[in-house]
Amino acid sequence: MSDAIDLPPVLDLVAAPGLLESFVQRRGDRLCIDASRVQRLGAQCLQILLAARNAWAEDGNALDIQNPSEDFTASLELLGTSVGGLTNGTQKASGETDR
Repeated sequence: MSDAIDLPPVLDLVAAPGLLESFVQRRGDRLCIDASRVQRLGAQCLQILLAARNAWAEDGNALDIQNPSEDFTASLELLGTSVGGLTNGTQKASGETDR
């Protein structure tokens, strides 16, 4: 089974509990994260994304980032990582699909 999470525009301390719950509900499944709407990413939500990457890797499931916005990518770089650093699967640009 494959599931998806559409990240909200603002990933800050207020958004962190909801983001965590989104991952908890989907644990055990292949997961795609759509980051196309992200305008701001805070450290708390980055911690959740990194923990999710590790949890999915431990479970042997794919965790993919799709359509990362420029702001999402820039925020990751400011926080010391990259889109590739968050995935254990593949990154898909806008319009790409699984084969």
